[in-house]
Amino acid sequence: MAAVTWRVVRCWCPSLPQVFRFPVAQVHLGRPKMRASQQDFENAVNQVKLLKKDPGNQVKLQLYALYKQATDGPCNMPKPGMFDLVNKAKWEAWNALGSLPKMYQEILLALKNASTDNSAITVFTGAGDYYCSGNDLTNFTSASGGMEEAAEMGAVVLREFVNAFIDFPKPLVAVVNGPAVGISVTLLGLFDAVYASDKATFHTPFSHLGQSPEACSSYTFPKIMGSAKATEMLLFGKKLTAREACAQGLVTEVFPDSTFEKEIWTRLKAYVKLPPNSMRISKQLIRKNEKEKLHAVNAEECTTLKERWLSEECINAIMSFMSRKSKL
Repeated sequence: MAAVTWRVVRCWCPSLPQVFRFPVAQVHLGRPKMRASQQDFENAVNQVKLLKKDPGNQVKLQLYALYKQATDGPCNMPKPGMFDLVNKAKWEAWNALGSLPKMYQEILLALKNASTDNSAITVFTGAGDYYCSGNDLTNFTSASGGMEEAAEMGAVVLREFVNAFIDFPKPLVAVVNGPAVGISVTLLGLFDAVYASDKATFHTPFSHLGQSPEACSSYTFPKIMGSAKATEMLLFGKKLTAREACAQGLVTEVFPDSTFEKEIWTRLKAYVKLPPNSMRISKQLIRKNEKEKLHAVNAEECTTLKERWLSEECINAIMSFMSRKSKL
C-alpha cells in the first residue's frame, strides 16, 4: 500500500484516543520521536544568525527557554553561580516557564515537524466526543513564582504558539468532531478549511472569565462573519451550532455525525493527491498580504491578555468558575 501523505494531529480532546479506519500518518504526541534534537536547536540558532536584524538577547533567551521546556520539560537543573552570567540568564529564562501546559509543547513540536516532512496537508481533530474542552484553568490557580511572572511567560508562550499557526506553510484543516471551546475555536480563523460534524458546537466564553480574545480572533472573526456576529461570540459568549458557524463563514462545511468520519476522510484522501508544492505556493499567495497584520494583532492580544490575567476582575471570575466546577 502506498504511503499516506497527510498528517493527523490528535491533540484537542482529553478523552480516549480515536481509532481511525483509514491508514493515516499520525502524530502520536508525546512520544520520544517527537522530541527536537540538539541538531534541530543548532539549526534554529543558525537561522536566527541569518536574520538581517538581531532580535535581541531577550527574544533569544525566550527561544532557548521554549526549546528546553519542549524537549526536557520544566527546569530540572541547579541554578548556575552568580558569576556565570550567560548560563544564569538561560537558567532563569527556562525556570520562569514553570510547568508549561503539555498541550502547547506537543502542538508546537508537531507543527514544527509537520512543516518540514513530506506530508501534503496537516489535519487537527479530536479523539472521542470532544474536539477541545479549552485551556486548563487550574494553570491560573496553581502558578508558581507569582502571578506577574506567570502572566508574563504565559503571554510569551501564547504569542509563540499562535505565531506557529500564522506561519505554518502547508494547508491546515480542522476536522471538528464535537464541541470546541476557547482557543481551539479562535484558532479556526487561521485554518485553511474547517469541516464539522453536525453535533459540533463553538464557544468562546472570554467575558465570562474576565478575559479577552486570542489567536487573532479580534481580527479574523469580524473579517469572516462581520462585526455584529463576531461581537455575539467574542463579547457575549454566544455558543454556535455547527450549522450557524457554517452560515457565518467560520466552518467550511457540515456533515451528518453518522457519516462524518467516512465522508471527511474520503475527501482528505482526495486532497492529498493534489500537487503539494502547488498548494503551499497558493496558500502563500493567499496569506502573505495579511501575515504582518496577523502577527501585529497576535502581539497586541497577548499584551492585553497579560493585563487581563493580572486584573482583579479576571482573577475573581476564574476563582468563581473553579468554585462552581468543584461543586458539580
